Amino acid sequence: MGSSLAWYYDNYSPVGDILVMAVCLVFIILIHTAYINRTRNFMLLRYMIEILFVAALCDVVYHMMMNHVGEVPNLAIYLVRYLFCVGLFLILFLTIMYMRESLHLEPRMNLRLHIIGGAILVTVAVLQIFGTIMHFGFYIDRDGIAHAGLPIFTIAYFIYVGMIVVVLFRFRDRVYRPVVNGVAFTVGLSLMVMILQQVFHQSSYTAASYLFPIYALLYLAHANPYDLETGSVGESAFEDLIRNSYEQKEELLIMSLFLPEFDISGKKYPVEIQKAVRFFSSSFFRGASLFQLSNGLMALVADTAKNADYIAKSQKMLDAFAEHYPKYRYDYKIVFSKTWNKISAENDYAGLIRYMHEQMPLNSFRRVEDKDIRKYLEHKFILRALADITAQGDMFDQRVEVYCQPVYNLRTGSYDTAEALMRLRLPEYGLVSPDLFIPAAENHKYIYMLTRIILNKTCTQIRQMTQAGYRVKRISVNVSVFDLWEPDFTSEVERIIRDSGASAEQLAIEITESQNEKDFAVIKERVDELKGSGIKFYLDDFGTGYSNFERIMELPFDIIKFDRSMVAASRSDEKVKDMVSHLARMFSDMDYAVLYEGVETEEDEACCIGMSAKYLQGYKYTKPIPIERLTEYFEKRA
Repeated sequence: MGSSLAWYYDNYSPVGDILVMAVCLVFIILIHTAYINRTRNFMLLRYMIEILFVAALCDVVYHMMMNHVGEVPNLAIYLVRYLFCVGLFLILFLTIMYMRESLHLEPRMNLRLHIIGGAILVTVAVLQIFGTIMHFGFYIDRDGIAHAGLPIFTIAYFIYVGMIVVVLFRFRDRVYRPVVNGVAFTVGLSLMVMILQQVFHQSSYTAASYLFPIYALLYLAHANPYDLETGSVGESAFEDLIRNSYEQKEELLIMSLFLPEFDISGKKYPVEIQKAVRFFSSSFFRGASLFQLSNGLMALVADTAKNADYIAKSQKMLDAFAEHYPKYRYDYKIVFSKTWNKISAENDYAGLIRYMHEQMPLNSFRRVEDKDIRKYLEHKFILRALADITAQGDMFDQRVEVYCQPVYNLRTGSYDTAEALMRLRLPEYGLVSPDLFIPAAENHKYIYMLTRIILNKTCTQIRQMTQAGYRVKRISVNVSVFDLWEPDFTSEVERIIRDSGASAEQLAIEITESQNEKDFAVIKERVDELKGSGIKFYLDDFGTGYSNFERIMELPFDIIKFDRSMVAASRSDEKVKDMVSHLARMFSDMDYAVLYEGVETEEDEACCIGMSAKYLQGYKYTKPIPIERLTEYFEKRA
């Protein structure tokens, strides 16, 4: 063996390569047992790990063969060494491809990197072969002496590493800075290991030097995945931080940004938003971390101990946001909150933030205060009760009560119809306002169970009053569009009527029109399915929100229910009164019955009678009462 290579082989120890193989094997096992999103970049990283395992194995075999030159065919030695060298350069090429994907480079730069990286790889592969054949590279002569030749490996290695460093530096602003710093550090560490090997005539850790950047990418971008464009991590990491800070009694400041336009699965932020997010997450608070709680919801968390002036910093951030906002004009909601013991104990800041967003108008900012925490805890208490009601499935659950507001029939001068109203009465709380529990039930998919209970109790009361001799023309029940989307809604309504013993003609369903095309299609389908059974249908809240006459004509409603706001406006504005009068007269001429709600005074009553009213409802006649008290208003048959 030539003296120039003697040190290379004499100082070699297989421990480094064996350790590399062991670590790669651990990575491969973990990759196959843990859930990791199989992106293109992840697949590139997996290939790097597998190739590094093979390269380290080849390095061990190669050095073993070099100790038996003359006994082992030279071709076998060349082949194993070739696989080792080309394998390592293939990893460097794949690293370039990984960076190309992560940095979202322009097509021309993408192509340039691909061509240069590929050209270096092909050149190295060719030079390794021709260097051996033509004796300007590594070869073994007839006497069994190995010669190093030109340092093809070393030159190409430094070219590749230089490429990586240049690309990282030039496009460092396109990826979250801590990720860039972590990868750059490991690349520098790898380069240092290679240099020190040369200085100390060592060759045992060549493959090991490739392990450091691979580990950094696996950890930073996949195992605890940072979103490379924004630098955020997921909700589970957010919960871990909250848990640890609560145990260590550390106070945090949580700043959330909700962009509803992007809160859709698979929708990505445009480049300008990614850049803005990176700026805000790294420019104001020391040691802050960014978390992606949903596609459109991000939370920036900072330790107040490291940011003593966090109040001033948060105001500075808001001022900067106000300055940047005109550039983008996306709707937003911003919430700032310190940590609260009651919320930290349950690790429920994600829920608190979402609750606050539900209470806010678009393009607004809120700081969480004591009263907000009290309301949120009340909200959670109600949600737990709603969840239990749904889980129990008791159609006579005593916590769900039916109140009714009798409706005055102008033609008969009596009360023979009513509207059933949903109420919730909870132990240790009392009667819950509909404004508190109905939106919560709709948002968390508990409304269908409540509607079924109300339908059941209403039908039961209809049957009991009818059997007792009362004249019950009908009682109406409000139904949410969420109920109508349930596939068994029609069959459930029919079953409840049948099991209760009531008549379908004595039940009415009130529906509020939806602007959503899909909702309209479902409403029409459900009305068509149930209309034949004798159930009547009300168009509720006419005059508010969205009303489309073409759609109303498509739906076979029986009664048009004018909202209370129309009654109030008609009393004070002659133009509104004329408009409502014309609409009501038109509906009456088309055989729709007109019902006005919100009638509170004699003046309201007179106004509505003059506007083609057939039914009147409001506090002038009675406030909502328990359904059992309807007997005080309904008359018995003669």
